[in-house]
Amino acid sequence: MDLRTTKYPMPVRDPLVRNRDFEEVSLGYDGETARHEAQRCLHCKAHPCVDGCPVSVMIPDFIAKIAEGDFEGAYRIIGESSSLPAVCGRVCPQERQCEKFCVRGVKGEPVGIGRLERFAADYHLSHSEKTDRPVSNGHRVAVVGSGPAGLACAGELAKRGYEVTVFEALHTAGGVLVYGIPEFRLPKEIVRREVEHLLGLGVKIEMDSVIGRLYTVEELKRELGFEAVFLGTGAGLPRFMGIKGENAKGVFSANEYLTRANLMKAYEADSATPIYRGKRVAVVGGGNVAMDAARTAKRLGAEKVFIVYRRSREELPARREEVEHAVEEEIELQLLTNPVEIVTDGDNNVVALECVRMELGEPDESGRRRPVVKEGSEFRIEADCVIMALGTSPNPLIKQTTAGLLTKPRGEIAADENGKTSLEGVFAGGDAVTGSATVILAMGAGKVAARAIDEFIAGKE
Repeated sequence: MDLRTTKYPMPVRDPLVRNRDFEEVSLGYDGETARHEAQRCLHCKAHPCVDGCPVSVMIPDFIAKIAEGDFEGAYRIIGESSSLPAVCGRVCPQERQCEKFCVRGVKGEPVGIGRLERFAADYHLSHSEKTDRPVSNGHRVAVVGSGPAGLACAGELAKRGYEVTVFEALHTAGGVLVYGIPEFRLPKEIVRREVEHLLGLGVKIEMDSVIGRLYTVEELKRELGFEAVFLGTGAGLPRFMGIKGENAKGVFSANEYLTRANLMKAYEADSATPIYRGKRVAVVGGGNVAMDAARTAKRLGAEKVFIVYRRSREELPARREEVEHAVEEEIELQLLTNPVEIVTDGDNNVVALECVRMELGEPDESGRRRPVVKEGSEFRIEADCVIMALGTSPNPLIKQTTAGLLTKPRGEIAADENGKTSLEGVFAGGDAVTGSATVILAMGAGKVAARAIDEFIAGKE
């Protein structure tokens, strides 16, 4: 056992070098460091870390394998519960989930569970052989959307012998993993290889297939013969503040901005996709998407980039590591600040963001202290580009084309704790149900729904 009270440091690239390119920031543990970090685990009998994992990875077991030097064995244990370990090891908010409950964190830092998961997954991806395809059970299931929820559901069903076809609207599989998360945080090669693993299990993926246009949900069942349908369509409809000037030239949703950069690789010199390269960029919001947009703008050549967030640093919803990386890369945090107007010139170009200072009052329904405007605190941030990173809602297409499918006021699909919707044989999970959330929560929903689909089809027999 290693009695070190802090995590072994994660090697990262120099911030003033990496903020000019799109190569991955964190370099990952080597084998020796991973074994040392794994030896910090106390192997608690109650394993509270597992209770904090949305997909219930047997964390102490895989960590024990790493400590022994059995890296492939560690991956096999993770793979029993997670379809995308190399992704989760990079983007999961472990400090709010598994690591939050680690006993080593009581008198020091918790074990670096996410870092060890990434190490085991990367080791497997670089040493893996062909995946064994399960024997088909003769049943067919359609999955709509190849984001984290859809891929997790497809993987879980494929392991049980189901013939799964995933229908993806875009030309590349991965959903938010490819259009929403930048290359420097999640290399697309990692996503591609995780998808290849699912293909090895027998999952089929149909690209450029917009369900609601190509087929309706009902047609997937009635005409194509799928016995159940899982809706993992995500939440790609951006939200705006509704303030004056939001229709100006130079105002973008983070969704559009990141899709151009990530999916279409607009940062490459020979890309056919244009992207606005602002010199002074203000990003409104405080989540991971806001950090991603701000760090992308910096890499696209912005001289100054501001994160404009109405609460304090303690309330920032982004992962702590992402905030630290952003600050290291010279992103300026304008905290306790709220925009009230986007100021434009005579040609409707953005020239500034009119803001007010805030102070924190009593807690609101979310449990966080409510921001209150400080009177007479108006000021301007000079900017030629404003990016709104305020969350997203589901695209209404599925709702509009699926008779009898109940939805919530903001358009999220209504589903129970097992993913069952108001339609027989139709299940849903991930951001399509919850609104924008985390990758691992979406995966957890996909996994739960897969079990419910298995029970539904078994019940029909």
